[in-house]
Amino acid sequence: MTTETTEPADEAPLFGPESQFSAFFDDPRWALAMIRATVLEAAHPQIGAALVDNSTFVTHPWRRLRNTFLSMRRMFGTDPAVREREAARLNRLHARMSGSDSHGRAYDATDRAARAWVVATLFESAVTMCRLSGQPLDQDTMERMYAEYRAFLAALDGDAAELPEELADFWRYFDRIVENELENTEAARVILYRLFDHLPAPALLDGMPTLWAAGRAVVGPLLGAITVASLPEPYRRRAGLPEMPGAPTLMQGAYLAAGLARFLPDGWINAETIIEALSLAPDSDDPRARTVTALRARMKKASALLRLLTPLSGDTDPGPAPSTSTSTEENRRSSEEFFRRVLDQTGDGHLDWPDLAAMARELATRLDLNEPEETQLYDAFAAWWRELQAALDTDGDGRVSAEEYAAAVPSLAGPALIRVAEVLFDATDKDRNGSIDADEYRTLFRTAFHRDLTTTGGGYGRSAFVGDFLSFMAGRRTGTAYDPLLADA
Repeated sequence: MTTETTEPADEAPLFGPESQFSAFFDDPRWALAMIRATVLEAAHPQIGAALVDNSTFVTHPWRRLRNTFLSMRRMFGTDPAVREREAARLNRLHARMSGSDSHGRAYDATDRAARAWVVATLFESAVTMCRLSGQPLDQDTMERMYAEYRAFLAALDGDAAELPEELADFWRYFDRIVENELENTEAARVILYRLFDHLPAPALLDGMPTLWAAGRAVVGPLLGAITVASLPEPYRRRAGLPEMPGAPTLMQGAYLAAGLARFLPDGWINAETIIEALSLAPDSDDPRARTVTALRARMKKASALLRLLTPLSGDTDPGPAPSTSTSTEENRRSSEEFFRRVLDQTGDGHLDWPDLAAMARELATRLDLNEPEETQLYDAFAAWWRELQAALDTDGDGRVSAEEYAAAVPSLAGPALIRVAEVLFDATDKDRNGSIDADEYRTLFRTAFHRDLTTTGGGYGRSAFVGDFLSFMAGRRTGTAYDPLLADA
């Protein structure tokens, strides 16, 4: 950490509960500002290419939101050791993301200028959300918050030299990037026009597709219109983004309405509680699951009523009677569903290394692995990917299609996958006693156990763990604890 992060004793610290960042963290306006910031990030060619090739934000947006929230909490917390550990983890994660975009231009997730732009969009969107909600920040507050974000960048890069030192210079820097470097990238288009239309239901609303689809059909286009209207005009013009009639008024109203939350008593809105509730399975061992279960029951009734009032055209046609001759087709559909929900982590319709890297990244994040353990896990997944290529890539295009997977499902459970399971077991077994106890199991899954550990002596042995993991990853068994680990959005 550089001297930029140290402050005189009479000033509030740049990190921790007294920081300006913490004051905004539970602010509902952030829901709008974060979408806006993400679009501006994705419009940067390097960042957009990295997102398209490596990110799971399309297929698993709620999981991505939870992980981002956890990371920001660690980075802006009071403990410098936690911050340094998280910064090191993020640096290792980004070091594994490089390649070239559709135009052949190289990208590298560790590029310092690109990382500075990510931090710049977060700061500028925070300032913009306050202005649009009728509560513009005063100069001193903006200066203070800008210092916090520069300190955040310094924690990642070792210094904040890529961002101007003075706030006045920052605005010129921001305008220059917007006008000269941002593009209408594929990632930006996906966020604006695909993500909202196909946003999967969070765990809280899983199993109620009618209710979720009805709400998404209304809210999705509105969020898209609000986000486009809030983007800098030079970028909208360059990217040719259409603006819906009345969108500026709608945007202003949305930010003003979200800003009214300042009149609520302190503690009424807690981002951590909301995010955890969205991702909490009803059968979880978490005490809050009972409330979630009751809420889901009410929502299911509302969903059933909505389905009766607005029946789909296909609901009245029962279809052909089932027969034994359809078993092969049913197995194929089951394989394709597993491929889509679990294996294709990036949502591009194919299985390749970024998908397996995303699985390793999720597991390493949940377990908060140190560098040696994380490297072992990535190496095991890399060996599994080489094994999959050799067994399933029949057309030699360097990736595995859903059809290639469905034709050779048993090939997934080879020696390399066994090694993945063993490395994961060792990483989870923190006390190295050869058995995963309830606390270690909870750390890995964070959701429903789907297994009563007390009936097996309070532990989960290596052979049972490896067997269950192989059965799941080979697509032979669903409805396990691994569903919320790797399949839930």
